Amino acid sequence: MKLKSIGCIAVLVMLIHYISFAALPNYSGKVTDANTKDALIGATVTIPDLRISVSTDVNGEFTFKNVPVKGKFLVQVSYVGYKTLTAQVDVAGIGPADFALQPTTIEAHEVVVTGSGFSSDTRRTSASVSVVSKADLITRPSSNLIDAVAKVPGVSQITTGNGISKPVIRGLSYNRVVTMAGGVKQEGQQWGDEHGIEIDQFGAEKVEVLRGASSLLYGSDALGGVINVIDPLPAPEGTLKGEFITNYSTNNGQSASSLMLSGNNNGFVYRARGTYKNAYSFKTPDGYFPNSGLNETDLSGQIGLNKSWGFAHLDVSSFRTKLGFYEPATNASGEFVDDNGDTFSDSQLKDRSLAYPMQDIRHYKAVLSSNLLLGSGSLKSTIGYQHNQRRELSEPAADPELFLDLNTYSYDVKYYFKEKNGWEPLLGTSGQFQRSDNTRGEEALIPSYQADSFGALFYIKKSWTTNTFNTGIRVDTRKITGRGLNDGATPVFTSFDNSFTNLSGALGFTHEFSEKVGFKVNAGTAFRAPNIAELSSNGVHEGAFRYEIGNQDLKPERSYQLDASLSYDTEPLNLSFGGFVNYVNDFIFYRNTNGETIVSGGDVYPVFRFLQDNAFFRGLEASLTLHPSKSIHFENTFGYTVATNKTTGNPVPFIPAASLRNELRFEPASASKKFTKTYLSVGLDNYFKQTRVDDFETTTSGYSLVSAGLGTTVKLGKNPLTLYASARNLLDKKYYDHLSRFKPGRLDETDPSFGIYNPGRNVTMGVYLSF
Repeated sequence: MKLKSIGCIAVLVMLIHYISFAALPNYSGKVTDANTKDALIGATVTIPDLRISVSTDVNGEFTFKNVPVKGKFLVQVSYVGYKTLTAQVDVAGIGPADFALQPTTIEAHEVVVTGSGFSSDTRRTSASVSVVSKADLITRPSSNLIDAVAKVPGVSQITTGNGISKPVIRGLSYNRVVTMAGGVKQEGQQWGDEHGIEIDQFGAEKVEVLRGASSLLYGSDALGGVINVIDPLPAPEGTLKGEFITNYSTNNGQSASSLMLSGNNNGFVYRARGTYKNAYSFKTPDGYFPNSGLNETDLSGQIGLNKSWGFAHLDVSSFRTKLGFYEPATNASGEFVDDNGDTFSDSQLKDRSLAYPMQDIRHYKAVLSSNLLLGSGSLKSTIGYQHNQRRELSEPAADPELFLDLNTYSYDVKYYFKEKNGWEPLLGTSGQFQRSDNTRGEEALIPSYQADSFGALFYIKKSWTTNTFNTGIRVDTRKITGRGLNDGATPVFTSFDNSFTNLSGALGFTHEFSEKVGFKVNAGTAFRAPNIAELSSNGVHEGAFRYEIGNQDLKPERSYQLDASLSYDTEPLNLSFGGFVNYVNDFIFYRNTNGETIVSGGDVYPVFRFLQDNAFFRGLEASLTLHPSKSIHFENTFGYTVATNKTTGNPVPFIPAASLRNELRFEPASASKKFTKTYLSVGLDNYFKQTRVDDFETTTSGYSLVSAGLGTTVKLGKNPLTLYASARNLLDKKYYDHLSRFKPGRLDETDPSFGIYNPGRNVTMGVYLSF
């Protein structure tokens, strides 16, 4: 199925529904201040499951057109300076709806999540979940999407300089964390250390982070959790809106700009976005790291229908990035040198066109998503196609040294039965078909392969006034077939055919002791089938500086996890505290045993083989926000994970250090209606030393980083213009993050080339215009 086929299906589906369904009654209401009864102008009313939203007019009134003839839906009402309200509403009810919002001095947080089976308030979702808002994604200092999300308690990142970040949740990473974008699993060779996430940082409306076993809803790979990137809602009916974002970062000269236009004409919705990023080499406190810049171009678009029968949307995107790559080499003075032994000039270090070698990564995606109201229930479906190409180039006009070409076809279908007496059941099925060709490069780390998976689930949720209960069961199968390959008479890969099955389940409960105190607990199992690199790699992993050898006898990983948390919310205080335990049978990892090495292409590489043992993960996550006055906010978060190999007694490798993040934010009352949302912040991020390491790892010392930020919003007519500046590592601290791939002694303690500090001081200045 190619892009053209998906497009034809989308057009056909939308035409059929457009012709077949007549307009139905509107759903209207009013939003007011609960104390003064004054109308709230510009409040946002959203129905997430129907992908629609409107704003209130000068009378505080709103109207949704062509709503379903029957059915209850979650409605969210939000307004700056007020508590966000959520309610299950019968949109076909008689008479207008009235929503009264309570004023609050606490900044508004995203409260609705959609990636946990049913759209729900976070307090009534048993999964441990956090939401990163669009404002945080834009104004908080970050180099990419995962970097922005890594500030959530329990979340961190494996980094390769400024350009590449991989998510880590509760110590689990790579194929153990599912990244969802546009409703489909992002498939872009996640097994590689130096493989980032091919997602436009500015295209997300918000990001939901689900921590813990999530195989019940997402199948294989969701051992650690899910990063769910949520696209913007279509524009309100009869409107055309847009946004322009641009910023500049001083550390690597990164300039980034993004323009989006979105419209809605009688339920026909459309959106287009273009983003461009460009950067030269990043700078550590010791100087620039050569050829570490990037060029990135992202294009995306959407067309679809929002009607009384639901919605159908077709999204397409093109992501292309070029990343410079440099294997550290130094002269006698410790200066970085090129292949000729010459030191790099300032013009070379700040060359935005990049030098060789480099990565050229392209990711194309088409997704057809819909929610059709059928009978008394609804049918949600997502059909996706992704094409990922990864080229590693050593010199101009030469054939790629490595060329990975992956096609992924996927589907996910769920039927939601009508809610009855608080019971909400659903049935679902999903599948994925992958075809990977790896024959067009000069080198081959993994063989060409195909992988097919299928899953079916039953999930049910029960809601009472102060309690919710949910449970479910899922069965999955996965088959992976690798092709043999010979280099002359020498076998490089042997063919294989492996199949895996698994039964997953989950059980969750929430209880609201009062409006202020809430409790949630969740128990679940998850599994992960071995990936192609773990099963069959045989070659030099250039970007990771090692020789990898797979193991075709690997078993699936199976996880058994329990987590619980308690929250307390009042005007002056927000507190949450939780913990988790996670036992993983047959945990897959790699290890260099007895200093084994191999000579390849004239160079000596350490040999890493994939092994399995049982592992035990446990940890704590906490957040505390104090509001001593309306203008002062003091936010604190803490995350700590410990993991042990139960077979050897050694620590599990690549576990992030404990972190404590603090931010003091001052938001003065505005003396003018021209300037709003003004803020000034200062932060201190503390990372503790990490001494629990595997045999081939090195320890890292603790460190503290100072950050700062300021911003304000100016009214340009009716359009808000946000101006902001943020600084990271303000004191230009020398430090090594424990999960940095450039830390010293990562692979070979005797190699003086390793030991690249993390980026130094970085000040980002930006503009965000919504119109």
